[in-house]
Amino acid sequence: SKLSNGAFDVTLGPLIQAWGVFTDHPRIPGEEEISGLLKLVDYRDIAVNREAGTASLAREGQIVDLGGIAKGYAGDEAVKIYKENGIDSAFVNLGGNVVALGSKPDGSPWNIGIQDPRAVNGEYFCILEISDKAVVTSGDYERYFERDGKRYHHIIDPNTGYPSESGLISATIIADVSIDADALSTATFVLGLEKGLQLVKSLDGVDGI
Repeated sequence: SKLSNGAFDVTLGPLIQAWGVFTDHPRIPGEEEISGLLKLVDYRDIAVNREAGTASLAREGQIVDLGGIAKGYAGDEAVKIYKENGIDSAFVNLGGNVVALGSKPDGSPWNIGIQDPRAVNGEYFCILEISDKAVVTSGDYERYFERDGKRYHHIIDPNTGYPSESGLISATIIADVSIDADALSTATFVLGLEKGLQLVKSLDGVDGI
């Protein structure tokens, strides 16, 4: 969150609930409601006590939503289990989140197709060849609803309280660690092309599409 100047913020929970994109009844909250809920969004209000193993929020009504980073964490944990059991070639697919452990059994790299965000599901616009890398994509095409011809997707901009309108429709991050790639794909999507690329280029071992 610090790295992206708050473009990635897990305290978006109240706004994510208000929009309900992940539910059967999504809605467009009113401006006043969004303005009120935005006041609850601030990652600096999370207090973590590592010794006690606890975490808390500063203000009543705040909610942490880990949807933008949980799959990344899970991917790293899966790879850890593989390694502990002596497996050196594996492929983890968590839907938009891919982690490759080593290469294919024959020594060749894994081929990862990047979804064309405006094509039928399964159609890709490029293929990455990777070994020992995580590839995570965030886009406006996986979870969304439409009202009056306008698309409202699930990636909320912490600055506005509305679905991000950064000009990007898809952001893919390639990194060594899955949890990093997951958070960065969301952050770059919200930051937009120029600032997103600046962030990617400032980090070692991280690439973006």
